[in-house]
This record gives sequence, structure tokens and C-alpha cells, in this order.
Amino acid sequence: MAHTFTQSDRFYLDGRPFQIRSGAIHYFRVVPAYWRDRLEKLKAMGCNTVETYIPWNLHEPKPGVYDFSGGRDVAAFLKLAQELGLWAIVRPGPYICAEWDFGGLPSWLLAEDGMRLRCTYPPFLRAVRRYFARLLQVLAPLQIDRGGNILMMQVENEYGSYGDEHAYLEALRDLLRENGVTVPLFTSDGPLPRSLANGSVEGALPTVNFGAGAPEKFAVLQAFLAQTRGEAPLLCTEFWVGWFDAWGDRAHNTTPPDVCAREVEAVLKRGSINLYLFHGGTNFGLLNGANDYGALSPDTTSYDYDAPLAEDGSMTPKYNALRALFARFAEEPLPAPPPPIPKRAFGTVSVTDCVSLEAALPSLGEPVRSPWPLCMEKLGQSVGYVLYSTQVAPHGTYRTIELQRTADRAQLFFDGRPAMTLYDRELHAPHDVCLPLQHRLSILVENLGRVNYGPLLAYQRKGIDGAVLLDGRSHAGWEMIPLPMDAAMASRLDFSAGFTPGLPAFYRFRFSIEAPADTFLDLAGWGKGCVLVNGFLLGRFWDKGPQSRLYVPAPLLRAGENEVLLFETEGRACGRIAFCDSPGWREGPKEA
Repeated sequence: MAHTFTQSDRFYLDGRPFQIRSGAIHYFRVVPAYWRDRLEKLKAMGCNTVETYIPWNLHEPKPGVYDFSGGRDVAAFLKLAQELGLWAIVRPGPYICAEWDFGGLPSWLLAEDGMRLRCTYPPFLRAVRRYFARLLQVLAPLQIDRGGNILMMQVENEYGSYGDEHAYLEALRDLLRENGVTVPLFTSDGPLPRSLANGSVEGALPTVNFGAGAPEKFAVLQAFLAQTRGEAPLLCTEFWVGWFDAWGDRAHNTTPPDVCAREVEAVLKRGSINLYLFHGGTNFGLLNGANDYGALSPDTTSYDYDAPLAEDGSMTPKYNALRALFARFAEEPLPAPPPPIPKRAFGTVSVTDCVSLEAALPSLGEPVRSPWPLCMEKLGQSVGYVLYSTQVAPHGTYRTIELQRTADRAQLFFDGRPAMTLYDRELHAPHDVCLPLQHRLSILVENLGRVNYGPLLAYQRKGIDGAVLLDGRSHAGWEMIPLPMDAAMASRLDFSAGFTPGLPAFYRFRFSIEAPADTFLDLAGWGKGCVLVNGFLLGRFWDKGPQSRLYVPAPLLRAGENEVLLFETEGRACGRIAFCDSPGWREGPKEA
């Protein structure tokens, strides 16, 4: 059944005043089997709407190749929300931020030299136009005026904090309309006059994002609306109920439930709200984002965000506080939440097989050869690692090495022996070495997550994008092996090839369970790396904290035999892992 959703002095649904009480759930951070559970808990907390971003890099992983299946089936997610009586707000990008790799932009954009992002640069806009044409075939039939549940769609995201090219926003607005978007459009920015002016566009409602101080923040928005739009409804598109965690943070970021509830109430008394986030979920597949304000700060695998619904779907004290608050604004009694999802500690599992990275290389395919190093994007790779290898010519002993334009973390090996590890800004300067003639130099470079916010967005090539300088001279003759850490790569590993302790290696664990249940993988005693569970790339781990256990949803496991594959880069391995029934956070040092 078709409905109407309009705005004037306030929002109106089928001609009646409507307050948006929304919560964000990112379908791509939740396994599909749990979409219903998370949405039912959203409704039971008192929300009438779900909001989600759409990451371009998941839906067009290669130029012109689209994927809207399985965990990427956004239409199925939205239809399920409608079945449960929830309206939807959709934020299609092309840029989403979201603490997601590259702000949701596909990394293949960076394979083109000179690419410019989030502007009217023709090659960028051509790629957006192609993507929107495909994406909006999926979304347009789900709009409220066509019998679906989408109330509104966003134009870009927080553009006022990035740029001021209004022609770009106008182009995106027009692309949405040309491709069948008929519901109201909106923009969202920080509650500053300049951000609102830079990020707004005619034909879209300006809204604001903040985490406290609703009277002051809404006053800024109201003044801007009065000057530019006249009377219009007030919407906090992102009310930050918590915050994300980065590797090396001293502890898991949290905020008191009572403080959060008071601030949310202040918003509800003045306008509409979308909680960012109701449920954070997990940065599966090494697709966490990063921030960089003078130093790289990659986000943890967990995107718990101290949200009302925890990473594992548990209802927290913050959930209970907000449920009590929303019940006061609800038009009818709230439904009961679904029962908790069982969690189980499966115990300790010992390593079954192991193989060193160097020994495994012949099973991983032919290397790419080039006179100069190629960055990850030019190798057609999005996430993971690249191993660069070369033979040093017999011209004496080299004293310095410099890795130009390299990101994010490089481990250097001389004849297979660890020599040094360089991280972030350390990569941008010469370092003393003693590398004799006719020796093998190998460099394992890890992509720790592309920056998702700010002016460094355009400079996110990973791997080695410049030259390797030996005593100040560019060295030629490289072999490169992409290591995307996906199921296809893992299936090629030859565990009989050999193992040397203290070096990067793959470790395989096999174990049997009677029935799947949610669990948490404890990696105490391990250094740094990533994990695959039954071929699914779960995420990365790092002993610097604060996250010490990885959430493993039950749908990733199976009754009978299961397999966990660890890639560990530091040579710190304890030979066993443990499955626990609770998450793990601990303090960790700030050093890289």
C-alpha cells in the first residue's frame, strides 16, 4: 500500500504529524541470519524507523561488477524491516564515512592516476552515475509512495566538513531524481553555520549530527533554516550514543546510560532523531576504516560503539534506559523484545597445522613482476597484505633504506630474517640498515584500513606507491604477491610446505561442536594478524588492544567440524586459541 511522507513545519505521514524515532543498523555489519533479531529489538526499544548507510565498495567490488546477494542484499533487509512495521531512512552515498574503509568508496577508484573524489571531476562522476543507475534500480521500488518503507534518502554525507562545491551536490541530487527517487531528500552536517552552508543543496532538507546539547545545536539549525528554507522540521540525523574504538586506545569507549537518555530526551522534545548507532555490529572482512589527524588510527574489528544493542546483539543498560524513555513518546505499548541469543564457551583448541608464509608462497600463485613496486590498487586488490620481494645487486653493503609513499605497516626481512617493522610516519624517512650484497629483501606491507574522513581521503593508496630507495637510489626489479586473505586464497594453502617459528605464518585449527552458538574467539598469546572462520574473513586482531576477543556469530559455525585459520605476522604464536562466552576488552599502550 502506498503512503505519503511530506515535510513543512514538521514531518507528516499520510497527512498526520510524524516524529521520526529511528535507530541505525548497518546490514553489512550484521550477518543476515540476525537481521530479524536486531530489527525486532529496535522496534521493541520504541523506534518506528531504521536507518542504514549503503557502502559502494561492497556493492561494486570491481568496476561494473555488482553484488546485491547474501549479506549485501539491502532490499531484503529493508523488506524485512517493513514486514516488522518499521519505516526506513537510506543513505546511499556515494560517500558514507561510517568508520568504514575509504568511507565506502571503492578502492579501485584509486587505481586511476589523478583521481579526484567527492567533486565534479568527470571520471569520478561517471563512476557514480553508473553505480547509482544500478543501485537505484534496487531502492526506487522500495519507496513509501510505491508501497515500500523508505521515507527519505540522503544526498552525500557531511559534505560541509569536506568541501564546498555545490555543483557536485546538485549533480548528486539530480542523479537521484533522474533514477527514480521521489521521496524527500536531505543532507546532514555538523551544527556549524559554515558546515551547513557548504553541505546543503536546494531541494534537500538540511539536518545536523551531534551527541549532546540539543537546544544549542538545534538552534543553529533553526537559524540556518530560517535564513534559507523558512519553516522546516528539525532532525538530528546522527545522535552519537557512544563512540568507536581504535587499536591502541587505552580502553573501550563508553558513555553512561543515564546521560545518554537525558540527551536523547532533549532531542525528542524539539524534533526527530536517528540514534547513531542503535546497533554497531562488526567490521567484517578487514573493511574497518581509520582516522588520521597527524597519526594513523585504524579502527578495531568490533564496531560495538557502546550502542544500546551490543556488538553481539545483547540488550545493554543503555538499551533499557532508552526503552523506558521511548515508551513515553510511543503511540501504543511497546512490544516485548525477542529472547537473548545463546552464547557458549567452546573451550580451548590446539593448532592442527601450520605453514610459514615464505614456504606457502608457491601455492599462492605466480607473482606479479615489475621494475618498480605497484600499489595494492594497481594490483587490483582492496584489502589485506602485499609481499614485495627483490634481489639486491652485488654492489657493496647498503646503509639506508627508505620506503616512499608506503602504507600502512611494513615488515622488512633480509634473507628471510626479520630486520625491522615500520609503521605510519616511520615509513616516510630513511632508516639505517646493513644489507650486504646479493641478499634477498622482502617487505610485507599491511593495509590497516583506509582513512574514512577528512582531506586525506584522496591519498589512500596502500602498499608501496612510490620507490624503495637504497642509499638514496631507487631500486628496480620487484616481485609482488597479493595476499587478500579471502577464502579463495586460503583454499590454496599447502600446509605441508614447511614451518619456521618466529616468522609470519598461517595456523589452522579444526574442532567439532554439536550445535552452533554465538561465541568469542580469545587470542591471548598471539601477536597480530587476521582470522577466517570456515572461509569467512572475520577481521583482524592485535595484541595492543583494547579489543582482545573477536565476536563469532553462530551462523558462521556449523554442527560438526569447523575450521579457523589464523594469519599471524609477528612470529608470536602460543599454539592454541579459546572460545569464550563473553566479549573481551583490555587496556593497551598507545604506541604503534
